[in-house]
Amino acid sequence: MNTIRNAIAGLCLAFVTNCALAAAPSSIPDRGNWVTSWYAAPQPAWNSSFVLPMNVPAVLYHQTVRETVRLSSGGSRIRLVFSNRYGKEALAVGDVRVGFAGQAGDPARLTFSGATTTWIAPGASVISDPVALTVPALARLQVSSYLPARTTVQTFHWGGQQTFALHHGKSDGERFGGRLFLNAVLVDGAPGARTVVALGDSITDGNGSTPDADRRWPDFLAQRLAAHGVAVANAGISGARLLSDGMGRSALARLDRDVLGQPGVSDVIVLLGINDIGWPGSPFAPKERPVMLEALQTGYRQLAAAVHARGLRITVGTLPPFEDALAGTPFAGHYSPAKERLRQHLNGWLRSAGLFDAVVDFDAVLRDPQQPRRIRPEFDSGDHLHPGDAGYRAMAEAIDITPLLRSRAK
Repeated sequence: MNTIRNAIAGLCLAFVTNCALAAAPSSIPDRGNWVTSWYAAPQPAWNSSFVLPMNVPAVLYHQTVRETVRLSSGGSRIRLVFSNRYGKEALAVGDVRVGFAGQAGDPARLTFSGATTTWIAPGASVISDPVALTVPALARLQVSSYLPARTTVQTFHWGGQQTFALHHGKSDGERFGGRLFLNAVLVDGAPGARTVVALGDSITDGNGSTPDADRRWPDFLAQRLAAHGVAVANAGISGARLLSDGMGRSALARLDRDVLGQPGVSDVIVLLGINDIGWPGSPFAPKERPVMLEALQTGYRQLAAAVHARGLRITVGTLPPFEDALAGTPFAGHYSPAKERLRQHLNGWLRSAGLFDAVVDFDAVLRDPQQPRRIRPEFDSGDHLHPGDAGYRAMAEAIDITPLLRSRAK
């Protein structure tokens, strides 16, 4: 019965949408200079057999999702992107509103091809019509979106040290970690505006930083680049790996949509491999065989080739130290002396391979001079794997931004 009701609701909403489209006046498209100013990489839902819970409701209906996002670069107009990348059924989103967080005034109501409600096909995304809202760099926006149909959560973003609220009617709302369906905020930037994409795992996604405080290393990098009109899109996913699927698709599998397809992209900064090394034999992948150095090198060669084929620049970061990572937790086993040797070999190769436009030595920035296999205590979040706020700031400050200020790769 639920399937029938959802199908009927979908037909009704589709009818309303089509009527709105028919009534919308035709006009010549105003292309603008759209760049990705904020991003949350979509992940597929998983079941209870995985060692970590999703920490979001499995099903939603007649609820409003409220999220706060901090932009990187500013612009004269904005557009929102919603994703149903891993959905197996159409996703209805309606009554989307956006305004400045913490400020009085009526938020702007968004439309999608002239309609206030849109259905997102399985595997697809939708982009809103432009909204004439001038946003400064580093502005915080509040976005609310209503889910009018029964919605199974099949696409979401886990963690990210960011939270959203679910409201039903006039309820105060219950908070959860991560993101639901909101995928990106685009801004119509000044001439020369562009985007740097940070492609990585939980260290890029900000695990260990202060929640809802925008203190991940891409956030600190965005602060450095804001005055130059250069945006930073965080495509980090907790549990991400270079070669294999983890808590999301492998970097090689999601490169086109999370990096190369970003509006205005000129650069990608890659920090990946610690989960390829650490997961096998741990509670995350107990039966998986250890990864080989040659396989990691091949994966990085493929990344560089794909990025350079699009005329973009690629910067890679060396893997930070991780001795005793997650020790004393249910996830112990992430570190071993053999895994440490592999990290050292991969870092040495990344520094000398000559395949990349630049290398950032995050290992040198974060390691303890007295115990170089460990993160410096003042940079450690406490789990010996993820930096804290100070460590993330040091990572961002170690990046040479001069090449990022050039408009295109040569």
